Amino acid sequence: MRTPKALFLLPLILSLTGSATAQHPNIDREVERLVSQITEIRHQIHEHPELGNREVETAALVADHLRALGFDDVRTGVAHTGVVAVLRGGKPGPVVAVRADMDALPVTENTDLSFRSTLRTTYLGQDVGIMHACGHDVHTAVQLGVASILKSLQSELPGTVVFLFQPAEEGPPPGEAGGAALMLEEGAFSEPRPEAVFGLHASAHLDVGQVVYTPGGALAAVDHFRATIHGRQSHGAAPHLGIDPVVMAAQAVSTLQTIRSRNLSPLAPSVVTVGMIRGGTRFNIIPGEVLLEGTVRTYDAEVQDTVERRMWEIFDGVTRAGGGSFKLEYDRITPVTINDLTLTDRSVPSLVSAVGQTNVAIAEPWMAGEDFSLFANEVPGFFYMLGTRAPGTTSGDHHSPTFRADDGAVPVGMRSMAYTIWDYLTDASAP
Repeated sequence: MRTPKALFLLPLILSLTGSATAQHPNIDREVERLVSQITEIRHQIHEHPELGNREVETAALVADHLRALGFDDVRTGVAHTGVVAVLRGGKPGPVVAVRADMDALPVTENTDLSFRSTLRTTYLGQDVGIMHACGHDVHTAVQLGVASILKSLQSELPGTVVFLFQPAEEGPPPGEAGGAALMLEEGAFSEPRPEAVFGLHASAHLDVGQVVYTPGGALAAVDHFRATIHGRQSHGAAPHLGIDPVVMAAQAVSTLQTIRSRNLSPLAPSVVTVGMIRGGTRFNIIPGEVLLEGTVRTYDAEVQDTVERRMWEIFDGVTRAGGGSFKLEYDRITPVTINDLTLTDRSVPSLVSAVGQTNVAIAEPWMAGEDFSLFANEVPGFFYMLGTRAPGTTSGDHHSPTFRADDGAVPVGMRSMAYTIWDYLTDASAP
């Protein structure tokens, strides 16, 4: 996901539109048999994280595991390092897809895990640590577990499952294409084309054993902006001889916050965040330019348009008043992630069967972004949150050095996703 997440739970009271489906002892048996192996895979992925479009070792691990299971349809190199594998069941039925993301983040890990990452790399010219600070190691391991479960039950599987192991969910490096968009462009949903897509995401705000979902709009649209404010360099002791981009940048940052507070309805969810300010080389030099970079989160196209329009007006007004100029790049990266209402209605009972009614709840929408939305724009999608916090403990937030996902989430994820896929295929294949 492209932002640290703040999850706001409604009271743990279910609003279910269907009744729980039957238990699946065959799936439960496979989870128990496989959990040790899949947990070790999770450790291996966590200890050896890779940034977006660079998931070479992770992709090789995934492909090797699938081929060892006996998958005979495994495509590698999709969207640089992505893996697409197809499992055709022994019984006729529809085609569905399930997606896991593989990339890590430029974050230096600060946990006491025995398998913590100590790797470092250069990212955007800076020496940084690399860490699975958003749970993608759990996602990949869980999906390998689901592939193992369904492969072992292939003769009884009523339909086909397309497994998508995606690179660069957090965004490809500047100047590169990647992620879900490139996977789709390179045919991830062709031959066979799924009629539904499923996904899950780790949540540091939920205990292991709990899952939550949001009907309809679940995660926000993600926009990225990059503004360069141009002034004129001068000595810090002679500001009247220059045009100060630092002052203009400070005014712009403050004024951008009035978009949310004064230009939009108080009932319209939105966020305008300046995440980076860069400028200057020395304390006594007024620089020639300052860079501002950040993100916008919205749930409505009209709100999105208003934010972008006001951003152009604000940078124009501030720099005109200060005697400078500006350049603004504004990119709409991913749309709103929408949980299809009909698919949600069909899927929630499977979650209840897998983890118990008291462990399933509805969550309010929040401003995190996911390029799972691009898959869910192609076909109906269902995306839910998997608790990864060890009960009675605290966990660092997503994208933070202290993010810590408990191993206990792995079998819960395997079971809940396998139940969800199996029930969908079974129901859709019923006469």
